Amino acid sequence: MFIQTEATPNPTTLKFLPGETVLSGNPVDFRKDSDFSSSPLAQRLFAIDGIDGVFLGADFITVTKDNDDWQHLKPAVLGAIMEHYMSGVPVMEGEATGSASTEEFDEADSEIVSTIKELLDTRVRPAVAQDGGDITFHGFKEGVVLLQMKGACAGCPSSTATLKHGIENLLKHFIPEIKEVRAV
Repeated sequence: MFIQTEATPNPTTLKFLPGETVLSGNPVDFRKDSDFSSSPLAQRLFAIDGIDGVFLGADFITVTKDNDDWQHLKPAVLGAIMEHYMSGVPVMEGEATGSASTEEFDEADSEIVSTIKELLDTRVRPAVAQDGGDITFHGFKEGVVLLQMKGACAGCPSSTATLKHGIENLLKHFIPEIKEVRAV
């Protein structure tokens, strides 16, 4: 098995491409202080000292470190991913549900929200996934769109610029009712 690695815009996060499907459902984001017991792969990765986050995408895994050096962590992460795939154990036990999403918006804005979600799915999410992350819709109220960055994009130094200059401009271009995009 050959696992490729890619740098992400977030210097604390690396993207690992095992060359196999990681998740067939929605992406899942785990943090060191969250419950990751539903994922044997995440358990294996968090057993490595210095790992702060694990994000499981369709065909990639992003791993976020705390203050340790990638030079020492990268071989351990590669080994853990390889061991996991060679064990035959699933990436997620049961159904991969991720975190329960609570969306807040007025029913009168459902058409606008539908357009926002379509633009996120077709134009934003693929680009964000290339950087090892994901973005989820959380709400729309009085012209303000609430989004959450996940994976490599969470805590990335350029995520604010991505939200404000990239995503906000795109959404405003297609939906004049949008005044601002905020992170949650």
